This record gives sequence, C-alpha cells and structure tokens, in this order.
Amino acid sequence: MPSRQKFDKDLVELSLNILDLGKMVDQRIALSTESLLTQNMELADTIVVGDLVVNDLQAMIEEKCILLIATQQPFARDLRKLVASFKISIYLERMGDLSVDMAKVTLRIGKDTFIKPLIDIPRMSSMVQEMLNKGLKAYIQEDYEAASTMAKMDDEVDQIYSNVYEELRAIMMATPNHVTQANYLLFICRFLERMGDYCTNIAEEIVYLVTAKRMNLNE
Repeated sequence: MPSRQKFDKDLVELSLNILDLGKMVDQRIALSTESLLTQNMELADTIVVGDLVVNDLQAMIEEKCILLIATQQPFARDLRKLVASFKISIYLERMGDLSVDMAKVTLRIGKDTFIKPLIDIPRMSSMVQEMLNKGLKAYIQEDYEAASTMAKMDDEVDQIYSNVYEELRAIMMATPNHVTQANYLLFICRFLERMGDYCTNIAEEIVYLVTAKRMNLNE
C-alpha cells in the first residue's frame, strides 16, 4: 500500500477511535446522571470501577498520534489533524474523569432524601451531552461553523450553574443541616459545568483544524 494511502487510512481509523471514545464518555455522563437521580449505588460503583476503559482508549489514541507524527512527519492540515485529535482525546478523557467524580459524589449522598427536586442537574447533563455529540459530529465532518455555535450552549450551562449555586447557597443559609448534601449537589453541578467548558475546548480544536487559527470561544 502506498505511503500516502496508508496514512490516510490511519487518519480515518484515528477519527473513528475519537468517535468511540466520545460515545463512551457520552454514555458514562448519562449513566452517572441516572445513578444520581435513581440513587442507584450499584450503577454508580460500576462507573467508578470502569474508568480504566476510557483511560486505556485515550492512551491508545495518544500513542497513535505520537507514532504518526514521528513516522510520517506530517505538515499543514495533516499535522493539525493529529494535534487536534490528540488534544480532543485528552478533553474527552477528562470528561470521563468528571463522570466518575459525579458517581463518587452519588455514593456519598447514598439513599438520603434529596433536599430539593433535581431538575437542573439532568437538564445540564442533557445539554452537555448535546454539546458533546454536536462536537463529535463537527469533528468527523470538519465543520468549524457547527463547532463555533457550541459556545452559546456553554453559556446556557453556565447560567444554569449560576442559578443552582444561588439556590443551594440560600438553602445552606436557611437550613444548616442541609449543608453537606447541598455541597455535594454543587460539586455535581460544577463537574457538569466543567464538562461544558471541555466541549468548548473541543470546538476550538475543530476550528483550529479547519482554519489553522486559534480562537477562544469562551470570550
């Protein structure tokens, strides 16, 4: 097989690896949220134990990117593709870590009665998943315009987090014995808000891949 043809095949496989990693992380976000809402301790424990699968796939992607850079010495768009893929895999792995953190907090809350209806957390989770899937599609299609719109969704996630923060802060001030769980719920909201930031980072890598320009979409 000609060298260029093999390299193109390797790039396609790399894109599919990124897609697999993204789908894995998307599922773990959904399951982490479900384990909290249903207070399913077994499910939460499964998410914590299964973190190595995400880490192993990210490590494989990282190794593949380094190997291709070292052996193919790509430049221009090909090099940007490898750099962007490498960094996107890191952001996805960190989102996977945050889903584990959510599950760990769920285990700490246990079966305690919730101090408030959990409406905003699933809403944030759904929006983050939507951002993630939009980002994965934009990555595969190299659609920088679609990627750029993800920042607006992140603003909505940030606003929900701000509102929940104020609500839980008021609960803590009014009812001191709810402080512990209120803080746990704040942690989960913060994890989801951070995931939204990582999705925006992924979008920035897609913009860089296509345009060769660095853009801060969080501004």
